[in-house]
Amino acid sequence: MTPLHTFSHRPDGHRQRGFSLIELSVVLIVIGLIVGAVAVGRDLQRSAANQRLSTDFIQGWQLAYEAYFNGVGRPPGDNATSPTGRINASGTELCDTAMINTFLAAGIRLPTGRTEGQQNRYVYLDSNGNPQEVRVCFQSVDWSEPSSSVGQYVSRQRNVMVLRGVTFSLAGALDQQIDGRSDARFGSFREEKLANVLTANHPGEKWPISDSMAFGDIDETRLDESQVAVAKAFFKMMR
Repeated sequence: MTPLHTFSHRPDGHRQRGFSLIELSVVLIVIGLIVGAVAVGRDLQRSAANQRLSTDFIQGWQLAYEAYFNGVGRPPGDNATSPTGRINASGTELCDTAMINTFLAAGIRLPTGRTEGQQNRYVYLDSNGNPQEVRVCFQSVDWSEPSSSVGQYVSRQRNVMVLRGVTFSLAGALDQQIDGRSDARFGSFREEKLANVLTANHPGEKWPISDSMAFGDIDETRLDESQVAVAKAFFKMMR
């Protein structure tokens, strides 16, 4: 009977042996470190991209608005003969070509944006690495402000920059930079539906979206390949 061999032999006569538990552990640790480094690098890259969007684009339009107000003496779109102090005296949004031409006619330098004629649009990547587009308009909206009584609020007309296509990550980054905290109801940066909440003695509100929600879906059904949910935000101008 041919004897059974419990070990195979290499041609040179040496036994083959498997990896020890220590060696496997070291390999798994190295893989974990690599995966962690990639994730951290991706987060840092996205944070840097959000910072560029804020500095080059959002602040660029804020400066353009201030330059227009200082040069013309009224908000863009306001009535020249009977100024109301409101953007587009009718209360409608000032957007796209009409907005761009209004600023250019006053000699205002605009942010680069996507391209010529689309200076009010900016493409960025969401937390899944999918492209999103933020779009800037201006409008006069109802805005909640403290009244003369503690804990009470009144509605006033305020001029705002309208930001469409804002993801949770971008909203949080902009809110922290502008107000020092992420709060969708209070401060100068608010979510559209919470900008004029008049509920008395009410605390702040979290943003009603998150990066775990899919684009166009309020449920947490995000897939890795999905665009994430976006919101519409208001950024109050100084005048």
